[in-house]
Amino acid sequence: MDEGKRTKRNIWNDDDEDELEQPKKRRALLGVLGFFLILVVVLGVVLLAAYRDGTGFDVLRRYLHYGSAEESGGEPVYDYDADPGNQFAVLEKHLVVLSDTGLKILSPDEKTIWSTALNLKAPALDAGSTMAVAYDVGGTVLYVVNAYGEEMRIEADPEEPIIAASLNEHDWLSITTEKRNYKGCVQVYDPEMELAFVFNSSSRFVMDACVVGEGEKLAAVTLGQEDSTFVSNVVLYDLHETEPYANYSIENGLVLAMDAEEDRIVTVSDTCLTCANASGKIVSTHSYGREHLREYHLAGDGFAVLLLSRYQSGSLGRLLSVGTDGTQLGSLDVKEEILDISAAGRYLAVLYADRVVVYNPDLQVYASLTGIDQARGVLMRPDGSVLLLGAESAHLFLP
Repeated sequence: MDEGKRTKRNIWNDDDEDELEQPKKRRALLGVLGFFLILVVVLGVVLLAAYRDGTGFDVLRRYLHYGSAEESGGEPVYDYDADPGNQFAVLEKHLVVLSDTGLKILSPDEKTIWSTALNLKAPALDAGSTMAVAYDVGGTVLYVVNAYGEEMRIEADPEEPIIAASLNEHDWLSITTEKRNYKGCVQVYDPEMELAFVFNSSSRFVMDACVVGEGEKLAAVTLGQEDSTFVSNVVLYDLHETEPYANYSIENGLVLAMDAEEDRIVTVSDTCLTCANASGKIVSTHSYGREHLREYHLAGDGFAVLLLSRYQSGSLGRLLSVGTDGTQLGSLDVKEEILDISAAGRYLAVLYADRVVVYNPDLQVYASLTGIDQARGVLMRPDGSVLLLGAESAHLFLP
């Protein structure tokens, strides 16, 4: 018998096994490469859609953090004491609850992370990125808290009470107070709650202030008189200088609220919404005309929302969305009662009597939920989830 043929038929020959295995390995490798190629293409499409729409990433975030949307309207996420004056803010997955008798931080498992008893006459609450500030308007008590407890506490002089306080998107804190021998004072604290800037106003009353950007500038609302009429003026300071570098007036109106995002400053008055840049130049003014301001929210990512009414009472009105660059993003006529509005991230939550609707900044419907009879308020979160606030508990709505 031929030795060569005998060798080829030998099934125990290692070289023959290698020759048979190599095509299998190549096919397996090609299969794996093909799978990853398809995965890359699919992920590319998803990322492109998320980039263009801006909400795709939020869907993924909500799924990872909370699970499926089937949990919406289920068991309470947070429980708290019933109080008609409760105010709420979100810090990460925790809920801050402020009333005239106390301040609490609640976790999603219905546990109290931190709390303190208070006695406030006019409680007020504002939130930044990772901290919230709670204080008594006209009083002496101020707390700064993070998601896990107290960050800073201030007891003001009774003769120099707190007028206003705000945290910007980078957690820079501004506190406006009365000041002996002056018409107002503003103190600025950096995100580590170290005092970074102080200015005392000798010529005009200071009503409010907020830090612009990452601690570069400060915008302060002052109140003065021109031709026997009160006029609001926004004064801009460089936090490295003691004198203001610019100012602008809010025509025919008194400023009710102010917010700053990067280098844009938005003020809401009783007559108009004004957008300005950090140089003190007014970009746009949106007059209410003959409509009446009923509610507003300035915490949207790059937009502010107004609820205007045609009459001083009644349900006929209009939602108006305005970008921080002054561009009108959307306008929506409403013919039913709106109980509450809340903006955060790329979303606006509107609570009607029988449902909650989540809108995009251009006021196009993103999602809605019915059967929310117990809800008295809404709290929009940056990831697109909504807290439905009842008298004693909050439920979660996941679009």
